[in-house]
Amino acid sequence: MTSNKPDTTTSRLSAMQSEEGPQGSSGLSRRHFFMRSAVAGAAATLSGGIFQGLVARSALAAGEHDKLRGPGYGELRPAGNELALPRGFQYSIVSAEGDTMADGYPVPKAKDGMATFHLPNGNMLLIRNHEDTDPASRFRPRPPDSTSTSAGILNPILNTQYGPRDYAYDAYAGGGTTSIEVEPYGRRRLVRQYWSLVGTLNNCAGGLTPWGSWLSCEENTESISSTGFGQNHGYIFEVPVNTTPGNPVTPVALKHLGRFRHEAVAVDPATGIIYETEDQSNVSGFFRFVPSTKPLQPGELAGISGTLEMLKVNAAAGYETAIGQTVGVALEVSWVSIDAPDPSPATVQFEGEITSVVFKQGFDAGGARFRRLEGCWFAGGKIYFISTNGGDNGLGQLWVYDPGDETLTLIFESPSVDVLDGPDNICVSPRGGIVVCEDSSSAQYLRGISATGEIFDFARNLHNTTEFAGACFSPDGRTLFVNIYGRSTVRTTQPYKSPVLIPIGPEKRERALTLAIWGPWRSGLL
Repeated sequence: MTSNKPDTTTSRLSAMQSEEGPQGSSGLSRRHFFMRSAVAGAAATLSGGIFQGLVARSALAAGEHDKLRGPGYGELRPAGNELALPRGFQYSIVSAEGDTMADGYPVPKAKDGMATFHLPNGNMLLIRNHEDTDPASRFRPRPPDSTSTSAGILNPILNTQYGPRDYAYDAYAGGGTTSIEVEPYGRRRLVRQYWSLVGTLNNCAGGLTPWGSWLSCEENTESISSTGFGQNHGYIFEVPVNTTPGNPVTPVALKHLGRFRHEAVAVDPATGIIYETEDQSNVSGFFRFVPSTKPLQPGELAGISGTLEMLKVNAAAGYETAIGQTVGVALEVSWVSIDAPDPSPATVQFEGEITSVVFKQGFDAGGARFRRLEGCWFAGGKIYFISTNGGDNGLGQLWVYDPGDETLTLIFESPSVDVLDGPDNICVSPRGGIVVCEDSSSAQYLRGISATGEIFDFARNLHNTTEFAGACFSPDGRTLFVNIYGRSTVRTTQPYKSPVLIPIGPEKRERALTLAIWGPWRSGLL
């Protein structure tokens, strides 16, 4: 699994992305300019790109939101207690929070970003993030004279529920990753699952690499302290495919990739450049790490030098992307260097908000500002990424960066909660569509976006009201895996006159789930 030969998983994923993934877009015109010729303009300027229809449809809709939506695979109907799906699609529960894993630990909560890999035995491997956000004070021993209601409440279960602590990056952090082996056909039966990265914090999303590993991102910049966490946080960690039960990876913080609230990454297989999104409220940046040499196998990245950079829109220093943008306009961009990628402290006050020192360095050099960057995916030589609260209505934007032309293009902006509400994780299907996980304040959907620009409902969460996360297709494209997130902190109760909170397990419907979905993909748009 760690030879210099390309990993089977990588080859298959790269082939699918290059042959069937989106081809991106370049420019159309400013808002309402040449509106009536949008379809022709899109076809001409997008050079046949698979998402030319999305740009054209957005332009022609012009306030008529129903024109953006389509039937997709058909009406959603309950396919079980957990999901509503189109007719013909089925699902199974692969992994449920609290189940006992092969290493003896219970399946952790807060299931987030995820990727799939092909194994030599023909099975599939999922590597899954767990965005545990419980504070360090809950994991540390309770101080003798403490009056806190929560100090130390998780210390008694730290060693039995949070993975092999000898491998923990931080003795007082509860996040990390688990690896899940699954059969590729039938009911997608679970073979085994176990901790593969231990003791990290807020492991939100991440991304797969062309050399056969998972990059897990911390969305938290907490610092080491005598009463809090035992390490600095805000880093990316690499997880190889070949961990085994009881033997997770030895954690190495990839500090040269930046210290900030990481969300997701996407790796260009041709260059090894790693594109990174930051989820820091209204003051987020889009970054890339340019390695001095391209990594060829898991573990090499930690020892490779390089430069961290932040995207700049050439039209104006500090370009504001969240409002006043036009779908289809290609903005010329360049990159500014980040001289101190691992600052301490990691945050700074900026325009009345807390932001990362890394962002502030880039912004001061002219870098662009985004609003909550989240999902990120490489396909067809381009990088697609989500601004969850971007847009004039604050409901989400989909951007594409073209490294060949050095342009940034807005290819979709949600006009209504009925179209798209708070997009988060994304993935590109082997057949060229995009799957979007919503993180909304109401009903939770998986939305599909077709190559012709049609937006449609693909799944609805019937299990609970928490978000979908980690959508990813199997290497053969037959199975869509997705998580129902669950809780990020332990549920507690405080009996009458009790001086401390008491941890209790999640209510049945609160439990995080990993699901496998399969059906007649080719009869529709994903």
